[in-house]
Amino acid sequence: MKKAILLLITIAIFTGGCKKYLDVNKDPNNPLDVQEDLILSPLETYVSDFVYAGFSPGQGPIILQYFGQVIAPNQLNPGLWNYRMFNTDMDGDWYNFYVVCLNNMKILHDKAISNDKPNYAAIADVLSAYTLGTATDFWGDVPYSKGFAGSSNFTPSYDKQEDLYKTVQDLLSEAIALIGKNDAKRPGSADYIYHGTMSQWLKLAYTLKARYFMHLTKAPGHTAAVQADSALAALSNGMLADSNDFKFPYAGDAGGENPWYYAFGQVSTAVLCSTLIDSLNARNDPRLSKIANPPASGGPYKGRSIGAPLGVLTEYCYPTDYYAGASAYNYIVNYSEAQFLAAEATFIKSGAAAAEPIYQAAVTNHMKKLGVAQGDITTYLASRGSLSAGNALQRIMEEKSIANFLNEENFTDWRRTGFPLLTKVQGGLSDIPRRLLYPQSEILTNPQPQQSAALTDRVWWDAP
Repeated sequence: MKKAILLLITIAIFTGGCKKYLDVNKDPNNPLDVQEDLILSPLETYVSDFVYAGFSPGQGPIILQYFGQVIAPNQLNPGLWNYRMFNTDMDGDWYNFYVVCLNNMKILHDKAISNDKPNYAAIADVLSAYTLGTATDFWGDVPYSKGFAGSSNFTPSYDKQEDLYKTVQDLLSEAIALIGKNDAKRPGSADYIYHGTMSQWLKLAYTLKARYFMHLTKAPGHTAAVQADSALAALSNGMLADSNDFKFPYAGDAGGENPWYYAFGQVSTAVLCSTLIDSLNARNDPRLSKIANPPASGGPYKGRSIGAPLGVLTEYCYPTDYYAGASAYNYIVNYSEAQFLAAEATFIKSGAAAAEPIYQAAVTNHMKKLGVAQGDITTYLASRGSLSAGNALQRIMEEKSIANFLNEENFTDWRRTGFPLLTKVQGGLSDIPRRLLYPQSEILTNPQPQQSAALTDRVWWDAP
């Protein structure tokens, strides 16, 4: 029911352009204008449901878990899991990103500016930056600067990814400035995540700045040192504790379940991949039992290898309720990520010895968050050894990928660093993909030269 109500609100927002035809007979059940709170709540839900997670195996966030070998369906090749993708697979994601999210974020921003509610505009900016950043990391060049002109431009040209990254940073800078106005008007319960605490949104904005600075360590025209400096400066104002996590709450009742609960539900064959489970087993990582449930059959922890013969679902591991229960949080951006960003940036600027304590604190914090005992944390860190010039980046990214379990950011990290190490799956139809395809709906209605990109083509920042 919750999803249905949110959809009706969204449809009401979309139909605003019909107002001139409805001035005489107005339907009170289909409002043409709604308060900022009634736009904000659905938007936060949609960001969590569609931009971060996914309800079906054909949605982008889940596909990236296949490519990153975190999830494996108990199905035979071919399929999305062994890199067979069609442009039509992306139609739903594009609609969710543009029609459902970015369009309404602009509406919220513009409405809030008109009504002198800078905090609402700031939240719209932060949500837009995250959504646009995710979209360009999915597809590369996408429309934005000319993408919301309505009927005056149904075929907007695509912005270059380099320009989109500047736009993301501009949106975050504007949000920071708007929050700095210290306006008294702010959302309460309509803000499901931070409940109108603007200091939390401020920390998120700075942490996202650091994330997007670090994406460009190998981008043409950029240097790792400059990006690391920028990230560290942003992080000095970013998240400082788990209480700052940008996490979306789910009630867990009918219609209010976490999307990952559906992704691994009774009508799905998705289980955890052997690449993930084997790596945790090999390192004797005490988080294994916190992240994955043992197989229902009673055997040892086991993941499924993509492309292997069909197995029995009860022989494989599923995520624990902490991450995929009906009432689990979605950890969209978390404090652990901020710590690992700091560790990576410090390694780039000052070397492995300087990054070591930041890295250890990041691992320790995530383990404590999951309830791992201090003795097990100490043993694990000792087994991993000290960071060195040769292993630091790999260690940092391996640990970050665990702390960011089920987060699509891991696929971006793999593309830009090569870690965690992956090899293409059994029966892979190509090398491991490095992007998603453009949607068929966009190819048919707004043809652009970029749409010929193949799965293995690199986006602008993904330099070899």
